[in-house]
Amino acid sequence: MMSLVLRHCHSRSRTFIVTRHLSSKPSSTKVPLLYKPEQDDQTDTVNLQLLSWGKGASGQLGGGIEEIRLYPTPVANLIVSQSSFALSPTPGRRVSSTNPFGEVGLSCGLFHSSLLVNGKLWIWGKGDGGRLGFGHENPLFVPTLNPHLDSVRSVALGGVHSVALTSLGEVFTWGYGGFGALGHSVYHRELFPRLVEGSWSGKIHHIATSGTHTAAITESGELYTWGRDEGDGRLGLGPNRGPNEGGGLSIPSKVKELPIPVTAVFCGGFFTMALTEQGQLWNWGANSNYELGRGDKVGGWKPKPIPSLEDVCVIQVASGGYHSLALTDDGKVLSWGYGRHGQLGHSSILNQKIPVVIEALSDEHVVYIACGGSSSAAVTDKGKLYMWGNAKDSQLGVPGLPEVQPSPVEVKFLTEDDGLGPPNVLSVAVGASHAMCLVMRSAS
Repeated sequence: MMSLVLRHCHSRSRTFIVTRHLSSKPSSTKVPLLYKPEQDDQTDTVNLQLLSWGKGASGQLGGGIEEIRLYPTPVANLIVSQSSFALSPTPGRRVSSTNPFGEVGLSCGLFHSSLLVNGKLWIWGKGDGGRLGFGHENPLFVPTLNPHLDSVRSVALGGVHSVALTSLGEVFTWGYGGFGALGHSVYHRELFPRLVEGSWSGKIHHIATSGTHTAAITESGELYTWGRDEGDGRLGLGPNRGPNEGGGLSIPSKVKELPIPVTAVFCGGFFTMALTEQGQLWNWGANSNYELGRGDKVGGWKPKPIPSLEDVCVIQVASGGYHSLALTDDGKVLSWGYGRHGQLGHSSILNQKIPVVIEALSDEHVVYIACGGSSSAAVTDKGKLYMWGNAKDSQLGVPGLPEVQPSPVEVKFLTEDDGLGPPNVLSVAVGASHAMCLVMRSAS
């Protein structure tokens, strides 16, 4: 029988509910079914669950209340077609699927979250600036279908804004536009999704965003950037294409100094990284904490490859505010940059000047990585989830950790006796103080 302890934590005059489960089974609160196939034949289906944890002061956990979840707790159930199901394109990950149907993806902004299923977008959390795209600035505490977008292929949530890519290759942005991150040549907020009218030709096939800057790649591999650039060069546009208002450039502009086509891009806090089709990693921008992995603190706007990774095939890259992870084609994870919160996973809090393999994960074959502001995560081919870094807000999903967790720990899942097997983790997303993962539950 489950017993539940509730205690109130007072912070800035706000009250949060901290839930701590004392047995091996979670609460039996009804988890909504957000999606199922329209056809009557349910023989070719698989059960997916979305789980969240960490600090949910603004509703970003999706559980309906302000709360702190100490470990992963279900938010939504999904039934999808097993034969056509695939993960949606993820910022920083080389695009492998060309089928826009049956895709599922998740994203965490600083204080808002989203779930993408078969072209439909559910979004929730903090609403300031209009980042949820419903025409208002109110928070939403449960996953809510946004009716103003359709045929969505990929989503990237930023600080106070959001970005979506449709199956037609069109980019939509909405939310706070004060630093130009929306790309609409204006600097006010957009309460509804609005089409970005860039100067590119053809379709966009990949998007990424950070707190204040955004990037998009065309089908031919050209990279366009826009948003905040306060002299650190994160847009990669050179000295003659500086900010045009308030430290931001709200006009999508081509990164002309990239000598070869790129297939994926990721926006770090104050820097940008791009992957070529061959898996070579290029980056540019701020480097005061070794964010660029070049062994020094020399930053700048000009894209350059990371010297120590020139012979390494990278299939995914992810960044926090000041650190980065790279996933190789043989399942190894490398990290570099700022390490004071343990986010590099090297059992220390030292900064790392160049990419170094995380030895604690060397016996695992990692297939997916993610970063929050100062925390990190990895998913293995066996469906295990590991996290490390800043645990101050329970965003690592393992109760009892110190605030700084410098080595990877496996996240355990509590499951009900519902006739389904143990969670098999497919992907993970991390925000500033919360995280989510998508799991598959097969019949046991």
